[in-house]
Amino acid sequence: MEKVSIFWFRRDLRLDDNTGLYYANNQEKNILPLFIFDRNILDKLEDKKDARVSFIHSQICRLSEELTSYGSSLMVKYGNPIEIWQTLLDEYDIQTVYTNRDYEPYARERDEMVRKLLQERNIQFLDFKDQVIFEKDEIVNGSGEFYKVFTPYSKNWLEKFKNTKIQMLSLDKKRNQFLRMAHIEIPSLEEMGFQKSDIEIPPLQIDRPLIQKYDQVRNFPSIKGTTRLGIHLRFGTISVRKLALEAYKLNETYLNELIWREFYMMILYHNPQVVDKAFKPQYDHIPWRNNEEDFKKWCEGQTGYPIVDAGMRELNATGFMHNRVRMIVASFLTKHLLIDWRWGEAYFAKKLLDYELASNNGGWQWAAGTGTDAQPYFRVFNPDSQTEKFDKELKYIKKWVPEYSTLAYPKPMVDHKFARERAIETYKKALNS
Repeated sequence: MEKVSIFWFRRDLRLDDNTGLYYANNQEKNILPLFIFDRNILDKLEDKKDARVSFIHSQICRLSEELTSYGSSLMVKYGNPIEIWQTLLDEYDIQTVYTNRDYEPYARERDEMVRKLLQERNIQFLDFKDQVIFEKDEIVNGSGEFYKVFTPYSKNWLEKFKNTKIQMLSLDKKRNQFLRMAHIEIPSLEEMGFQKSDIEIPPLQIDRPLIQKYDQVRNFPSIKGTTRLGIHLRFGTISVRKLALEAYKLNETYLNELIWREFYMMILYHNPQVVDKAFKPQYDHIPWRNNEEDFKKWCEGQTGYPIVDAGMRELNATGFMHNRVRMIVASFLTKHLLIDWRWGEAYFAKKLLDYELASNNGGWQWAAGTGTDAQPYFRVFNPDSQTEKFDKELKYIKKWVPEYSTLAYPKPMVDHKFARERAIETYKKALNS
């Protein structure tokens, strides 16, 4: 039986500046690279042309090709991770398992099960920090507790970042410890019950001129004012260290967005209950209307509020929605329609290419007023004034709502003034009861 150490790829689909892989290559011989298409995740996806699955599959094929230059290949499995690990333990004499940490509740539970399984055989499970700059308890307040407010967190984060030597870790080809093996066949999308998506994935490129002016252009949905790197950060086809170092040199506002990402990951790590409960428990008393017909109109971009409809139609067609518009549509659903933020969060989770549990949950709870450091419940975005500020010439609206200003376009499904007052009154009553 062959002796191997395994590097388990998950949200880190690259060879360069991959922390766990770097240490595996430096400390072990015969590294078997592994990726598992996890049925526990895939079986829950309703859309069998899910663009994210197509993207992961294409990146796995690319990784496998890159590994051929090291004389190796990528072992790709499809199934339940625990069952797959049990099979691997029968097939190989595994010395050590290396991987990078994931902070989502399901991933932590899965990794704990794998860790226990390996411990029974006296096999080490070594995990590393890779998808964030600072994790868990690295940024805490003076009392050693996690921050609940973003601004002091971000100041502390930035101070620590300035005083930390952030290193990029490149694989040394001279010290190539990958297991020599012929190309291994990768399960096709069809074998896993999926089909290739037609949705276009934004290319992996750091647009430095755009980042330099990010603070000036980021709020206008009709122009290319954001980098569209979300999906690459989500699946680790780009290193967050590389992006943060570029942002630090180029634009403070852009770096701030990366800090928000880590803030929400830290919140999720310490408060896994936020997946389905309000961060502020008293907000779970809000009597949401949850009208299914209203929700359907919101999903389809038929609310009669053009900036909301443009955002939803862009999301449905491309898997992307501009960040400013995300805030507008989330505020509209939770405040104008009084529909539970969890409904909107789940819809975004189905559709967004860059869906990341921590940020999606944090963003929705921010909009609904239920989250940590959220906007106050009495702040209700006015879609018309948001349009006036950020799409004054209606370029974005006209692109996605071509029938706007014709008789074919629906009337507003609810009056803004009425909806605003109803929302404030509903929240106030629930919070004071």
